[in-house]
Amino acid sequence: MSEIEEIKARLDILDIVSENVQLKRSGKNYTGFCPFHANTRTPAFVVWPETGTWRCFGDCNDGGDIFKYVMKREGWDFPEALRQLAARAGVELRPLTPEETEQREEYDRLRQLLEEATTYFRHQLFNHPAGKNALDYLHGRGLTDETIEVFELGYAPPGWEDMYPYFLEKGYTREELVDAGLASARDDGSLYDRFRNRAIFPIRDGRGRMAGYGARALTPDDMPKYLNSPQTALFDKSDLLYGLDKARRSIRAEDQVVIVEGYLDVIAPYQAGFTNLVSPMGTALTEGQLTQLKRLTRRIVLALDADAAGVKATLRGLEVARQTLDRETEMTFDARGLLRSEARLNADIRVSTLPDEKDPDEVVQEDPALWARLIEEAQPIVAHVMHTLAEGQNLNDPKVKTEIAEQVLPLIRDLPNAIERDTYRQQLARLLRVDERTLVAQPTAPRRKPIRRRPTQDAEVETPQKDPAAEWVASPETGKAHMLYKLEEHSLSFLMRQPEMLYKINRALKAADLLPLSEEDFQNTVHQEFLKAVLQSVDQDTLHPVSFALDHIPFSLLEQAEAVLKKSESVSIEPDEIIQDLIRTILRMRETKLQSSNNQIRFLMEEAQAHNPDELLQYNYIIQKNSQTLLRIQKALVSPDLKSVKP
Repeated sequence: MSEIEEIKARLDILDIVSENVQLKRSGKNYTGFCPFHANTRTPAFVVWPETGTWRCFGDCNDGGDIFKYVMKREGWDFPEALRQLAARAGVELRPLTPEETEQREEYDRLRQLLEEATTYFRHQLFNHPAGKNALDYLHGRGLTDETIEVFELGYAPPGWEDMYPYFLEKGYTREELVDAGLASARDDGSLYDRFRNRAIFPIRDGRGRMAGYGARALTPDDMPKYLNSPQTALFDKSDLLYGLDKARRSIRAEDQVVIVEGYLDVIAPYQAGFTNLVSPMGTALTEGQLTQLKRLTRRIVLALDADAAGVKATLRGLEVARQTLDRETEMTFDARGLLRSEARLNADIRVSTLPDEKDPDEVVQEDPALWARLIEEAQPIVAHVMHTLAEGQNLNDPKVKTEIAEQVLPLIRDLPNAIERDTYRQQLARLLRVDERTLVAQPTAPRRKPIRRRPTQDAEVETPQKDPAAEWVASPETGKAHMLYKLEEHSLSFLMRQPEMLYKINRALKAADLLPLSEEDFQNTVHQEFLKAVLQSVDQDTLHPVSFALDHIPFSLLEQAEAVLKKSESVSIEPDEIIQDLIRTILRMRETKLQSSNNQIRFLMEEAQAHNPDELLQYNYIIQKNSQTLLRIQKALVSPDLKSVKP
């Protein structure tokens, strides 16, 4: 049980509300006059002890749980409400452990050191006498001073002890310099600068935080040609993608990412207006890197060098890409159609074939239109592998044909789509000039069938997810509250991951003559805090919306935010389907809340019928207004226009 749920379990909402509202029992519920607006005639304020929620059906038309109530009553933000209610409930909020606090401070300190080192390297580039060689090199690669500033490029001076003494004087320790990857230790314990006489490329993580550096040699004698920061607490080259912090917006906007091999292959296209490029740290693509990209887009193009190393890197990248992205997954969805019951992760991975002896930065600088065409004409995985393996081979040699077929056929057989399998087999048969039936008959290692075990009494048997509507029949109060919680959680799992979807959702709601999405659409206070951060994230342009939203969620809720985000991490529907699904989810949330509202008001009407005719008029007006909105919602749910909503 989380701290928030424990607080709710220990505190009775009736006790909290009764402190400033006189409540009267009405069946299982309690009614009174709303404390948040002037009202002495119509007791339109209702508390449901069973679900721990409240709602005003009058002027303020607000509601929520115990946290929302004290926040509204006291004017507190969520962290303050959490602290106060935790103290009242006797719940000890879990603080950061001394180890966690120390680690966080250590990481912040190292990032601060790296930020200052970046400034140091930039100063050396433009002010150190030897920095002219690095600047000439960067200019010679076609980079402008503006681009150099955007990517914060710098220069490490040639001395072995030029930089680290400078930072020792600024108060940093020897251990911090080593831990940040800026200095290395000799066997005798003395330090020396790790980067010397090199052009420096600062590397930030996807959230824009400093992680380390890539450094390019300026003379042929300096080896290796490229030197990265060592493995540190902040720098893990298997997880970082160079340029991702600057490319995130473009990747989302263009719904495509291009993966290249080097730093300059990212920077030069960026300067030319192609801003959706990233690069791994000189290694084959890893699952961690592809997973990061998968969260932004499923359209991935590999644009690697055309030399022998590039071809090998291409094939390595393809193998990892297929393992990570081109697999079938299953997810069970509810019976109301809010999610699809089975979905395949539909990653469109393609490969661009670059001209011989040309790097991406050279192609872009010589002919930007050619670069755009190469990316547009990128081949699907199987087609690229097929033609790469066949290039320069004697296709009249039966053994060559066999070798190519043995490498391509497993990829074809691994495709889940039968049409794709048939198409690629036909293409391979034409390429090798063999009968397609020969390829079909080509023996393969037998596939292992999944073992079906009979469940035992002690075994945990997976059962299909029930239709949430069934819960309503068994327990109307808790069932609807649970259903709303799940709907809210589902919508937030996507909105927190892609806040920009708000624009498309609100456009669709406006077309249906409905109000834009707001905190009032959410009953759970924690969910309201999450949406508040999402709404704020799209109203600013200083940080990427996802980073801004996560940074502005109260620290005490970060663990829950991560849990919500994970619910959409492996969901595999297309962007247009996600938008449609979210619109339906929000419409169902509103429909459920309005239906519950009308049911409760009808109950209140029975109470008021014998005592106050004026109350009946007020309640009738609310039901009429709710019913009109319900009609628009239900019309939108069955409208064919909803099916055509595009991102």
